[in-house]
Amino acid sequence: MAVQTGLGEPRGPWFVSPELDPHGRDGTGQTARMRDEAGWGWRRRLLGGLAVLALSTGSGAVAGGWVASRGIPEPAAASAAPVPAELVTAAEKTVPGVVSVLVGGATGSGFAVDSEQHIITNDHILAKGRGGPVTVELPDGRRFGAQVVGREPGSDLAVLKVPGSAGLASLPLAKPGSTRVGEPVLAVGSPLGLSGTVTAGIVSALDRQVRLGDNRHRAVQTDASINPGNSGGPLVNARGEVVGVNTAIATIDGNGSIGIGFAIPIEQVQQTADTIIGKGG
Repeated sequence: MAVQTGLGEPRGPWFVSPELDPHGRDGTGQTARMRDEAGWGWRRRLLGGLAVLALSTGSGAVAGGWVASRGIPEPAAASAAPVPAELVTAAEKTVPGVVSVLVGGATGSGFAVDSEQHIITNDHILAKGRGGPVTVELPDGRRFGAQVVGREPGSDLAVLKVPGSAGLASLPLAKPGSTRVGEPVLAVGSPLGLSGTVTAGIVSALDRQVRLGDNRHRAVQTDASINPGNSGGPLVNARGEVVGVNTAIATIDGNGSIGIGFAIPIEQVQQTADTIIGKGG
């Protein structure tokens, strides 16, 4: 049986609630697992609820027949929500400027920020690659060795640069302070090695305080699906403007995206990138 390529283990960093220390303990010294064993039954109740939902779905044909036999109208089938045309346009504008970043055994995403072919990505991708050579793969499959212009571990951002022959389309940045809760956004990147993946959601919250590694951040929270490999890719609004850099996700028992993702806000991204580029060229 052929093994599917491009799939790998999570490459974090994972979200840690600011109320917990880096080991996941709260002020009482308990870990999440300890608290669960001490009586957190909500996960089991949630799974029980899901099981009931599955049984209800499985018995739908029988229930439908029962309703029809009594002349009671069945509820109308739910229709798929239409995709706003502006999101389609935003995706078309964004994908050509997004790349896969490969460093040793670590992979992530990045995006071009200017005509000089500077690329913004997450520093933790380079850290996991342990200083190995950096390769950037373009949407058309071409690969280039990338120069590391500079790194800022404190903000989990890094800037790369590829030759001008790469010809990447730079992405516009949103104006500082313009991001709004509830506005539609797209996360673009290479989750699980699947380059050019676009997922949609909304801005769930602003200034969400999270701890990533040893540092605290104020992040943009989104329910757009973000998975390992999305790190370093852009979160863009309906105008195709970058509002943040996708960086981390919250999980339940490490089971992947649950609709709570975090992006470094564009204000921090622009400030850090400008500083790095100004120093490194």
